[in-house]
Order: sequence, then C-alpha cells, then structure tokens
Amino acid sequence: MSEIFAFDDVTVAEAGVTGVGVTGVGVPEAATIAGTASISAATPGSLFALQFPSDPQVSPDGKRVAFVMTRIAEAEQKPVEDADFPRPRYHSCIQLSDGGPAHDLTFGKGGEGLDTAPVWSPDGTALAFLSDRGGDTFQLYLLPLGGGEARQLTRFRGGVNSVQFSPDGRFLSFLSQGDAQDRRDERGEARVLTRLGYRSNGEGMLPQQPDSLYLHDLSSGETAVWHAPEHDVTDYQWKPDSSGALFVSSASEQDAVMWRQDVFSLPLRTGKEDARPSEHIPTQLIPRQLTRWAAPIGSLALHPDGVRFAGIGRPPGSVNTQDLHLFLFGEDGEGTRLDTAWDCPAGNLVAGDLQVGRFPGRPVWKDEDTLGLLYTVGGSVGLFGVTLAGEVTAQLHDPQRVVTGFTASQGGLAHVSESAVEPTEVYLNGVRVTDCAAHLPFAPAAPVRVTFQTELGEGEGWVLLASGNESVPALLNIHGGPHTAYGHGFMHEFQLFAQAGYGVCYSNPRGSVGYGQAWSEDIHGRWGTVDQADLLAFFDAALAAEPRLDAARTGVMGGSYGGFMTNWLISHTTRFQVAITDRSICNLISFGGTSDIGARFWDDELGGNFQRSRDVQKLWDMSPLKYVGQVATPTLIIHSLEDLRCPVEQAEQWFAALQLHGVKSRFVRYPAENHELSRSGRPDRRAHRLQEYLDWLAEHLKP
Repeated sequence: MSEIFAFDDVTVAEAGVTGVGVTGVGVPEAATIAGTASISAATPGSLFALQFPSDPQVSPDGKRVAFVMTRIAEAEQKPVEDADFPRPRYHSCIQLSDGGPAHDLTFGKGGEGLDTAPVWSPDGTALAFLSDRGGDTFQLYLLPLGGGEARQLTRFRGGVNSVQFSPDGRFLSFLSQGDAQDRRDERGEARVLTRLGYRSNGEGMLPQQPDSLYLHDLSSGETAVWHAPEHDVTDYQWKPDSSGALFVSSASEQDAVMWRQDVFSLPLRTGKEDARPSEHIPTQLIPRQLTRWAAPIGSLALHPDGVRFAGIGRPPGSVNTQDLHLFLFGEDGEGTRLDTAWDCPAGNLVAGDLQVGRFPGRPVWKDEDTLGLLYTVGGSVGLFGVTLAGEVTAQLHDPQRVVTGFTASQGGLAHVSESAVEPTEVYLNGVRVTDCAAHLPFAPAAPVRVTFQTELGEGEGWVLLASGNESVPALLNIHGGPHTAYGHGFMHEFQLFAQAGYGVCYSNPRGSVGYGQAWSEDIHGRWGTVDQADLLAFFDAALAAEPRLDAARTGVMGGSYGGFMTNWLISHTTRFQVAITDRSICNLISFGGTSDIGARFWDDELGGNFQRSRDVQKLWDMSPLKYVGQVATPTLIIHSLEDLRCPVEQAEQWFAALQLHGVKSRFVRYPAENHELSRSGRPDRRAHRLQEYLDWLAEHLKP
C-alpha cells in the first residue's frame, strides 16, 4: 500500500516505510532565511545563508571587475493564503569592484528579481546586462558608469540571451526569439513533431525556430535581425575589426542532434555598404561555412590577426569519452590540436554546489602567441597558458583549488575560485574583492586524501569527517557524468552530511576526468565493471585509512551516472545498509528514446544504441533493472519531473520494480525542476531534498 503526500508541490510516494512521515520533511530553518545569524551549523537551511558569485567580467583596462552576486531571500508573499509559507528565492544583482570591497551596482526590482550577464563596453564607460525587472523574461539594459539610470534596450516577448559588444563599440549583439512565443502547451494545442531535436533539459520543449542573432545599433537605437539560422547557434564571437562574427552551428538537423558542429563566418556589411556609413543594419546576410569539423566545438577565440581562431572541442570521429582539448583553425578551416603534450581536459569539470550562474571559460589571447584557458588537473582546476608551439605552462593553478571561471584583458585578470573549505570568491588581479566566507554559518571540515590502486595506476579520493572521536557511518558518494570529477570544489551538501555525523567518502574512479585520456576512456563499453571495482577499492581504502568509519553502517548514493552506479551496486552487492539514487538511470534501452541526448549518448559511451536490435541485449545486460530482483537495500529515489537528461520514467520504473519485489523504498518527485535541482534548483526545493537525504539516512544508519 502506498500513500501520497503533497506539500509545496512535492510528491512523496512511500511504502513499507515506518517511522517516517510528513514531519520534518518541510523546508527546514525557513524562519532564518532573512536572518541567518541564528544558524550555527551546516543544515539544509544553512543553504539560505550562502552567497553565490559568478560571471566575473574584467574591464578593458583591467582595473575593475563586474560580476553577478546571487543571494537567497524571502520573496513577496502571493497569494495571501500562502503568507505563512516561506518562499526563499534567488535574487541577483551586478556588483562592481576597482580592487577594493565590491558593492552593489544594480538592484533589480527593489532587491528582488535577477540582474545578470554583465558585459563591458570596449571603452569601459558602460555595462550592458540582462534583467527580468520589466517582466518574466530577460531584457537587455545599458548602464552608463559615469552616472544615470540603466536604460532598457529591448522589449522582446521571447527575451534575450548571449549579449556581446562589437569591438568598435557600435553594436550590441544577442540571441533571441524576438516577439515569437510558443504558447501551444499553454493553450492546450497539439504539438506536431517532425524533427528529432524537439526538447532539451533546462529548456523543455524547444521552439519551432532557433534563436536569431540580432544587432542593436547604439547610435540609432535600431534593432534588427542579423542572421536567422536554420539550426541553433551554440556560440559566437565578433571578429577583432568588427567586420562580422564567427558562430558555431550545424549543417543539418541530424548533425545538430548528433553533436556534429561547424564554424561559420557571418559578415556585417556587403561590399556596397562598405563604401559608405551604413544607415541601417543589414539583415539576412549569407554566412560562409569555414570548417568541415562535424564534431563538438565551441568557446571560440579569434586570433588578433582576425583570420585564425581557437576553440575547445573534440576531433572529428571521436566519442564522448574523448577529453576536450584546444584546437587552432587556419584560414582553410582545418583544425590542429595545440595541447597535444598535455593530457588533461580543457575546462572546469570539477563538481561543486555553489556554482549558481554563468562561469566563463572562453580562451583568451594573452598575446599573438599564447592563449589562456582552464584545465582540470586531478581534482583541481587552474588557468594555463598554451603557446602556438604547444607549450603548456601554469599561470594560476593551486592543486588544492578550483578556478571556476575567468576573463582577461590586456590589462588584467578577473576570476572566481573556491576550495573544499572555502566558498566561491571573486578576485581581481589576484586581490579578493568579495567576502562570501563571512556568510558561512558553519566552520567547514577539511577532507583527507585517500588513494587506491587500479590496473592503470593510482586513483584518488577523499574522506570528509567532522571533528570528534566517535564512530560514524560511512557514505560512498558517486559523481555524475561519468566524465566529470570530484575534488577541491566546495560542497555544502558534503559538509552537511559530515556535520550530521557521517563520514563522506568520494573519489574519481575510471571514467572520471583530469587523470589522462586512458583513465577517462577506460569504461567505454563497460559501465558497471572497472568503475565498480574502483569505487569499492576506494571505499575499502577509506575504511582502512579512517578508523572512525564504521564498516557495519554504510550507505551509497549518487546522481545521474552516480545514480546509475548506485542502482548497479545495490543490485550486485548487499554490503550497503541504505541507498539514495538521484536523477538516476535504471533501463538503458528506454533511456535512449526518452533522454534529450539519447540519440547519440550510448553510441558514445557504450558503442551501441536502443534502436538497433543487435545492441538491445547488450544494453539490457548493462541495465540495473535486469537485476532488480537481487536488491535488498532500502532505497530513497529522488527525481525531478522536468528532468529531460535522465527522464523521470527511469525513477518510475525503478520504484515500481522495487515495490513489486518488496524492497523498502521511498520516491520523492519535484515539480518544475530539471536535471540541475541539486546545484541550482529553487532554494526551498534544494533544502527539502537535503532534508529527505538526512531523514532516510537517520532512519537506516543511526543507532
């Protein structure tokens, strides 16, 4: 018999659960949202005290930094009957610093709403940014820094994103649906689908046409379409002389779905218009395809010569297990990998749950010979320089920290950085200009490194324990991806578990990134084999290294791929007393046709896919659902209804199968959330999720 409880739009289905009811499942510490001084420990509610800086944008002269500061505060109480119900929501503003303590530059809708995505004008006298202060969509604003109010430049029903200034300062460019609005669902109309790429996690059902690239002429105030692409523009950058832009898109719908991308050149003016000052913005100019790459590429960085350009991607013919690297493209469109001597992936791929907002990582030309960009190295991320000759040198790299984003100009560097014991902070030319640590309502515990042995060499992980001498239950945490990493990112969630009396054990088994290509690709075609061996070898090493860990009281948990491995482990071993599987996968066959990335993902990861009969048995053999009859571990299932990456049908199948086999289980479903709930979901739902974790663990592991 199952009972359904509904509160704050969260649905919990539970059966065979004793001692756990609705009590304690609501938003904890809600009264402390506006006044966090009363919180003295890591709790689900301590999330509300944290600050989330993001998107550092250095000024052209390198002497100032503008960035986004996101806080959690009580929203206006609507409707009246909900006046006693807490409504913690994200609110963000643009902050500015000249090297001293940063201060609020914008204030949104009286301290509510979201101001985001600051962009400096080339002369440093103004900031463009996006805000929802005028309604429910983001519009483009321009703020003169010499004084005066921000001026709204757009009023598109479809909102605005991806804003850039032209290098000469004449234009603002952006992507938008314009005034088009897809209201078919709202009106209850049928939705007729004729193409495979019709939805995306975080966006939902996609519009009938991709966003167009727009130009806003700052001198005339005219706004018009610059280019209406056939397929999504996933990245673009202006040419240094403002004569046009390069953008990333796909040559066909099938290419777009299969992540086959190319770079196109879009001119600003035709030859006739070049002869005189343009009195209007040219529209619908025909782009020219520069590359025949047909593989993932992005983060374009045009060389100062205006001809060559760099990008981060994978080579043609590669699969998802191939690490991302830096490529240089010439005038002929041919790409050559620059960092061939460097066996670490480009970008920040280390997990952290304070990373709310945008974190820029586009390579920047330091001079005509050297690019600066981020690389993941083990559990750390740093800024490195790569020369045209392929030499890689560290420019800003602490092996105990994670640089989550950066921008650079000829005059300076702005970046955001964090560690396992320090929250995200903003730095300008090496000087910290924020003090987010002062808002931590608890003293973070420091993790201890633990190593384990594999056929490919030494692997690493960490154990996080609060101070004390008592024995504590041990929790094996498994990251998602699988091609991401745990490491030196700040994890409020892990601090919470440690202060609640658990030993948090987390590692980077094979398939994780930051340890070389061989380590990343060693699980290709064999999920649930060497990765299982590594996870259990690490867990055994952690138990041996930390005598306070109680080997008789253990739990396993993870999200996404980590949820898959949680399901896999409890269907192949009985060594864990409790499990929590979050946004998980249990049936590899049905995943292929329901995930927004299912058309290609299993080909990349496993060398087979659901629509080919010859591959079905292999996928079924690798599905935890096949082995659900062997599960005896009490299991909490967490999933979001709008998760299109790992669709909720995966959780529904797993819950139904556990119930039919008499396994004690609880299923918590979150509305209006997607695959990112744990990292950037609505604050009250994030806190509710954490409380569900604690309640389930306490029931099964506490004496």
